[in-house]
Amino acid sequence: MRLITYQSESGPRVAGLREGHWIDLNANDPGLPGDLRALLAMGADGLKRAGEVILSGRPIENSNPTRLAPVLSPEKIICVGLNYADHARESGAQPPPVPVIFNKFPTALIGPEQPIIVPPVSEEVDFEAELVLVIGRQGRNITQDDALDYVAGYTCGNDISARDWQLRKPGGQWLLGKTFDTFAPTGPEFVTADELPDPNRLRICSRLNGEVMQDSSTAQFIFSVQYLVSYISQVCTLKPGDLIFTGTPPGVGFSRQPPVFLKPGDVIEIEVEGIGVLRNPVAS
Repeated sequence: MRLITYQSESGPRVAGLREGHWIDLNANDPGLPGDLRALLAMGADGLKRAGEVILSGRPIENSNPTRLAPVLSPEKIICVGLNYADHARESGAQPPPVPVIFNKFPTALIGPEQPIIVPPVSEEVDFEAELVLVIGRQGRNITQDDALDYVAGYTCGNDISARDWQLRKPGGQWLLGKTFDTFAPTGPEFVTADELPDPNRLRICSRLNGEVMQDSSTAQFIFSVQYLVSYISQVCTLKPGDLIFTGTPPGVGFSRQPPVFLKPGDVIEIEVEGIGVLRNPVAS
């Protein structure tokens, strides 16, 4: 099942895909919420009802609606650093023995085609292609064997990073360098987990103005999706709609010679196999 959050005349709504047409879930079944996070909170029954609506519901008139971030108001946006061994090496770091975890604020979220804003206080804004997990069940101390049962599905993400803030502020300001407004593009669609049975074997790439910058596979993960979900759940309760950015492969801008940073007028695309292409322009 493929779902989007789109901008309707009455506000953000969730729609599902059927043969090239988008089916508004709430418009066809008022018992379903218009918010993906609320839909996931309904559990398996919510997604089952959504699937039934998609099969029989009336499509919306707009065949190409304005898409927003699939999950608009996650309680948590959790991110993983240095999760590809070759990216760790290009960053001058050894592969970590345990996951490197940081976070972004929900105010950083944007959807496809929405502009990434280069802030006036940074001159080194970078891109990072990532697979993003969307949690579907509340859980704590989840085992690796059970971890995928807590993942509702996946989307593409771009972990935009102000490297000068992240790496050269006193103490290393990973949080602030990663969470400027617009620094968490996600989308274009939410794809349910049944369509991607092995998230640890997906091609992932980024393109800057059409030029391939990153091209790898989640098979290069240091820590698998199952490990990450289990590890993080030792610390905090995961809840429906929480997002986990799983790390980026090599080829990011700051590791290049000379470095390549985002500038107004650029277009950055993130593609993950089985999900689609997340495209965002860059503006000042």
